[in-house]
Amino acid sequence: TPDDAVAAAPGAAAHAPPIGEARASEAARAFAIDDAPASPPGVDPVRPRVLVVVHDPAVASQGHRRLTEIFGWHDPDALVRQYVADLAAASHGYLRYDVVERIVSNDFPVKRDGFRYTGASYLAGWHARRMHQPDAIDYGAQIAAFDLVGRYERDEIDEAWFVSFPYSGDYESTMVGRGAFWCNSPPVAGTGRCAGRFVLMAFNYERDVGCMLENFGHRVESILTRVWRNHPPERNLWARFIQHERTAPGRAHCGNVHFAPNSERDYDWGNRRPVVSHCDDWLHFPDLAGRARRVDCREWGGGDMRAHHLWWLGHLPHVAGETDGVLNNWWAYVVDPNRVR
Repeated sequence: TPDDAVAAAPGAAAHAPPIGEARASEAARAFAIDDAPASPPGVDPVRPRVLVVVHDPAVASQGHRRLTEIFGWHDPDALVRQYVADLAAASHGYLRYDVVERIVSNDFPVKRDGFRYTGASYLAGWHARRMHQPDAIDYGAQIAAFDLVGRYERDEIDEAWFVSFPYSGDYESTMVGRGAFWCNSPPVAGTGRCAGRFVLMAFNYERDVGCMLENFGHRVESILTRVWRNHPPERNLWARFIQHERTAPGRAHCGNVHFAPNSERDYDWGNRRPVVSHCDDWLHFPDLAGRARRVDCREWGGGDMRAHHLWWLGHLPHVAGETDGVLNNWWAYVVDPNRVR
């Protein structure tokens, strides 16, 4: 597999509208889901095609071992495999990512200010806890290096994931292309001529799958905020979904990525304080009948990040139909931002 991407092909065709069928490939077989749940009636599963780029440079002074081996960090392939399976489960069988290509890059990506680590400078900075600042990656250079816009416009991929080392400088998620909007970060500048819009995710293989789900959760928050932005407060169901005890005392629903229904501060997923929550209502969407009961952290894993995020994602509406001009399957927008108007 090459370390750098091929050049863009001239005259790229427009990207097909909604996400389509997956194509078989060696990468797809390696990351295939064996036991995804059946999707709800009337909701056909989607198989977005993903290019995975693993930035895992080999360091000459360390016997040409890669960073993951030198530091004992997580296996990127195992992380991706679990992430794909987790999202298939959390989406009730709707979202079945298809990794159509995997590239292992031997390069340290260039920063926005032109700096690029070498193996020696990265190890020195890591051990001294003095990493290069500013940290931000040069997204334009990365998009060009891996021909992401070209691949998208040739209808080869629907999104891309960078799986990288700490201090690689990526946003957790960002959006590329024409009409791109905030996706937990500003859209990538200079990509407005792309035929559509797509999400570029980034994950840190020092961390575990719970952190990958957190990145995805913030993508959910950004996109659904955009979907519901024109609805008045009393009809904004997304605003209702994310209510928690701190923001709406006595009227908690599911909370958000950082705040469970009973959280008192960021990341407080292990709080045992019981509160009344309407979280069960969302499992019956669009029948929001006002079901309420007392809940605490035992509902979502007792403080485990991955367990909370799976619980939270699993409560997102995921059925057929439409309510107030918005699909009842909110996952459709999260997966394909071209659906967002």
